[in-house]
Amino acid sequence: MDLFTHRLRLHADPSRVVVRPFHIGWSKSAGGVSRTERLIREVLEMSPRQVTAELELVLKDFEARHWQTRRVFMTRYDEIETLLELDGAEIGDERRQLIGAYFCQEYSYAAAALMNPSAVPHHDQSGMPKGSMRILMSLRAVGEGHISSVAFREGIITDSRQLKLAPEPPFATSTDVIGRDENHFPEGPVTVHRNRDSTLSGTVIFPMTEAQSKGLEDLRLVHFTHDDGSVEWLGTYTAYNGSQIQSELLRTTDFRAFDLVPMTGPAARNKGMALFPRKVDGQYMTIGRSDGENLFLLKSDSLTHWEDGVKILTPQFPWELVQIGNCGPPIELDEGWLLLTHGVGAMRKYSIGAALLDKNDPSKVLGQTREPILAAKDQDREGYVPNVVYSCGAIKHGDTLFLPYGIADSSVGFAFVPISDLLAAM
Repeated sequence: MDLFTHRLRLHADPSRVVVRPFHIGWSKSAGGVSRTERLIREVLEMSPRQVTAELELVLKDFEARHWQTRRVFMTRYDEIETLLELDGAEIGDERRQLIGAYFCQEYSYAAAALMNPSAVPHHDQSGMPKGSMRILMSLRAVGEGHISSVAFREGIITDSRQLKLAPEPPFATSTDVIGRDENHFPEGPVTVHRNRDSTLSGTVIFPMTEAQSKGLEDLRLVHFTHDDGSVEWLGTYTAYNGSQIQSELLRTTDFRAFDLVPMTGPAARNKGMALFPRKVDGQYMTIGRSDGENLFLLKSDSLTHWEDGVKILTPQFPWELVQIGNCGPPIELDEGWLLLTHGVGAMRKYSIGAALLDKNDPSKVLGQTREPILAAKDQDREGYVPNVVYSCGAIKHGDTLFLPYGIADSSVGFAFVPISDLLAAM
């Protein structure tokens, strides 16, 4: 098989930081004053000269590392003012900025790992020459506390197997929930918004609900076409709260606002669901691993409720005997639905393979690769979790498959695979 692996690698980077809220205890002490109230009182009692000196010291340390630092501090102050019913009219700008700074922190969102990418066609294809496609990738970024978030990266691929990624902006910003309650994680669906001045390559989606509080994991993006011809970018991901997991759905039409919606039903209690890019035979369909070992085809009349489905693939080759799963949404070909799979073999070695499903009845498996198309070896073995290659979604570009993949739960590599070679190996 003429598989081409690109020399480019993306790695964990502790220098990629964002400003996030720093939550200080709100409970009352023995004296009837909370830590938050005490801290604000200390700042309010500072002299104007001391406030200026302390704010200048903070800005000297952090202003060059973040986008519009003063505005960020002021926005954070406004949240605190609302919660404590402060009178901002009596507090000067510098004092408000300093209060905001005490309730902020730097967070290195990709210090531990960058992994498990998925890729879709970018929503903006303007100016692309023939044979080129602008792409958008989601990435699982892991930072302090091993908390996973969703990062993005834009780029261009060509029909000559070239890849060029857009440079990351110097400042990263996180999405936020408008009107978020400082004291509580919201429950149920939430909508998060990208900062109006931030690029996608500089945007990070952090956990926002109680169910997501310890991580947003392995987003599988798909460019979805509805029956009426409208398009939407959907993505299934795993929400983790430290003890339980559940599948949730990301929805966006413009990559400015993102709906994060919990999914229901027996199948949603597991991870690794991957949506088909359109309805098949009048129903939404997804590939899931309901029992943690085999692959199932799930059908539903709703994008957010999933019952158990029918088993379509079981481990049968040595490289996948422990378990199998999907490596992203099925890709539509003239020949059928191309499904990338992952298998776990001896010594918990992860490999990537592929199967072909019937176009009209995806429960029928037409073919399957007997050997993996990509396996952990040599430079792809070492990392946070050794001997793993893993993808959350590839793109068909002409007659080639562009396959971004995670390496050892630590970094990201890229491969180009002729689709004809894939089919011939089945």
